[in-house]
Amino acid sequence: MEQSREAPKHTPTAKEIAAEYREKITGPDREYGPGDRLPAARKLAKDLGVQLMTVQSAYGQLRTEGLILTQQGRGTFVRDPSTPLGTEPGSSPAFTALAAELGTIHDALRLLGERLDRLERLVDDRTPPSP
Repeated sequence: MEQSREAPKHTPTAKEIAAEYREKITGPDREYGPGDRLPAARKLAKDLGVQLMTVQSAYGQLRTEGLILTQQGRGTFVRDPSTPLGTEPGSSPAFTALAAELGTIHDALRLLGERLDRLERLVDDRTPPSP
């Protein structure tokens, strides 16, 4: 009796899964647009024959890149690039913290700009015109 010797099926890594979905989200032949739901991690893991942690890691990479967001109990969605990073539910905590810090920096720069304008006006008012 002969046994069939098929080559073992390639099991994709988290990095490979992330690259595939990155292409599906951003590539010229994109399959997923803003707001589209990605496959559930459990189902994708089963379909690919990988551990759930592998898919979760791949989705984590895409979330860190700002391409997707995960909403507890709802699923994983392609992030709308027109929405500022870190402002929508399910954003990467790093982007949420960065958005808050950038907001604080923006406010401080605005206040400094206003103070500079006032100082320049004061200096202009005290400087006699040149002959």
